Amino acid sequence: MKIFDKNIILKSIEHTDLQPTLVSADIEKLVEEAKLYQFGGVCVPPYWVKKTRRDLGNSVDIQLVTVIGFPLGYQKSEVKMQEIISAIKDGANEFDMVVNISAVKTQGWEWIKPEIAQMAQKIHEANGLLKVILETAYLTNEEIIKLCHLCSDAGTDFVKTSTGFASAGATLENVKLMREHTPAHVGIKASGGIRTLAQVKSFLETGAERIGTSSGVQIFKELNEFL
Repeated sequence: MKIFDKNIILKSIEHTDLQPTLVSADIEKLVEEAKLYQFGGVCVPPYWVKKTRRDLGNSVDIQLVTVIGFPLGYQKSEVKMQEIISAIKDGANEFDMVVNISAVKTQGWEWIKPEIAQMAQKIHEANGLLKVILETAYLTNEEIIKLCHLCSDAGTDFVKTSTGFASAGATLENVKLMREHTPAHVGIKASGGIRTLAQVKSFLETGAERIGTSSGVQIFKELNEFL
């Protein structure tokens, strides 16, 4: 069993709030908690990126993550690109983009790969990171494996399990499968339904490097009690 110290666990957490009824006070609370508990990042909707950047101020150790093509992924490439350009301008430095699941289901691999490569290039030009959300709840193992290879070849920095809005979130089996079929330089982000310290440890042990969760504060409290 791998041993993870407190700092590794906290820095793996992307403190997330993507609920549709978000208000400015929720963003302020999210940022305040991320600073207080030293989480690795905050993940917010595109609408709130500019405010979140202002609220983060000089907190350079906290990554500002937003979502692209969320939550269904079937927007046209130029629409996703415009979302990325806007989010870069507003101050985001990490981008969780939903793959076009509809294109996956029609085996449009020759179209999917160029889309991801195009997004990766734009994001890397801005010194950002691209995470491609596979939405594993909708995919077969064969589709997950194919996407892991395709995303890696296209230049993505991470592959991510889930949006949190599908019928199921992250599973250890899917993270293990993704790690087995993704090169070492491409990270794994597990998200969706992760609410406890035990879950975080299990996902890290299985191969994830990042954890997307809205339960960061509770996980921090569990960690303090454990230590």
